[in-house]
Amino acid sequence: MSLPKIDSYPLPTAAELPSGRVDWRPDPARAALLVHDAQRYFLAPYEGAPIPEMVANIAALIAAARQAGVPVFYTAQPGRQAAADRGLLTEFWGDGIGAVIDDDPRAADIVDELAPAPSDTVLTKWRYSAFQRSTFTEQLAGLGRDQLLITGVYAHIGCQATAVEAFMRDVRPFFVADAVADFSREFHDQACEYVAQRCGVVTTTAGALSALSAPIPAGARR
Repeated sequence: MSLPKIDSYPLPTAAELPSGRVDWRPDPARAALLVHDAQRYFLAPYEGAPIPEMVANIAALIAAARQAGVPVFYTAQPGRQAAADRGLLTEFWGDGIGAVIDDDPRAADIVDELAPAPSDTVLTKWRYSAFQRSTFTEQLAGLGRDQLLITGVYAHIGCQATAVEAFMRDVRPFFVADAVADFSREFHDQACEYVAQRCGVVTTTAGALSALSAPIPAGARR
C-alpha cells in the first residue's frame, strides 16, 4: 500500500490542454495560490521528470503571487498521525509519511525549493481535499478570495478533489496543468479533462503568470 515508483513523463503543453466550459481568467485581486502536498515523501517516488519542471513552475508562481499580493497557501500532511485522524486513508495508502519518518526525519517537510515564507499559510492536511478538517474556506473568505490556483501533487487525487470542493464552495478553481504531477501522464491528463469539463479552468504556468502580473484596477479588492 506504499506509494508506487513513478516513471518519467512529459508535462502537457498549452496545445495539449483540454477545452473547457468557461472562460474564467485568474485575477490577482481575487486569487489565492495553493501548493498542494509538495512534501519530500510525496515527491520521492519520481524517477525524474516531471518533478524538476513542476517545481520550477511552482516556484515561479509563488514568486509572482508574493509580488502581486496574492495569498499563498500550502497543504502538508503530518509526519505521524493517530489512527483516528488517518481514518480510511490507512486502508488505501498504509501509514503514509509515518511509515518512513524514522528513516527520513524530513519526509514531511515541504521541499526546500518551495519552502513557505513567514507570510504564507500552511494548512494541516487530513484528507484528499484541502478544505476538509481545515479553516481554508474561512481564510479565503476573510481575504476576499474566490479564485484558487492549484499546483502540486497528485493531480488526480488531492489536487482534483480540492478543485471539485472549491467549485462546490463557489471558489473558482484554476488547475495549472504544468505545475501539477501525477502517477502517470494518463492520470495527469484524466485530471485535467475532469476539471476542464466539470469544475474549473485548466491553464498553464505561463498563462497564470501573465494573469498575475496584470495591473489591478484602482479600487479593486486585494
